[in-house]
Amino acid sequence: MDLLVVRHAIAMERDAKRWVDDRLRPLSPRGMARGIKAAYGLRKLTGVPAVVLASPLLRAHQTARILERYARWPGAKVCAELTPDTPPRELLFVLAGESTSRIALVGHEPQLGALLALCLSGGTARPMELRKMGVALLSFAGRAQPGRGRLQWFATPKLLRAARGSGAP
Repeated sequence: MDLLVVRHAIAMERDAKRWVDDRLRPLSPRGMARGIKAAYGLRKLTGVPAVVLASPLLRAHQTARILERYARWPGAKVCAELTPDTPPRELLFVLAGESTSRIALVGHEPQLGALLALCLSGGTARPMELRKMGVALLSFAGRAQPGRGRLQWFATPKLLRAARGSGAP
């Protein structure tokens, strides 16, 4: 199984007056613009996942929609286990139920960084940090399990935007 791990694009600054519920905080205009450019680059760098799972938070859904439109990924399914405070082991239980060969997750830090550390070291390494709209590709021989993942590549948002080439916005 291949696992694409994507952190959501740049969101608006926290503001309890505008968004009493932080789950409804959207992407910023800059985040949307950079997310689109990164999605074009991601489309050039990797194949399309069979399944996309996204956090229920608005900013992750907006990022997944950008990936759907510009990277031509499938529409995302809501995955409650991708909320920021859910332990990464719970995500592995969800992934164990998936039988597809390539899955993408769209979520948040620090959960995604902890998931990467769990998959690569079994939980003994410090969490890796994904920048907003950063992506990592892990591969597993079989299902995703702690300590069984191999890091294929790790792309910063700047690298993804550069990979889009001159023909894309």
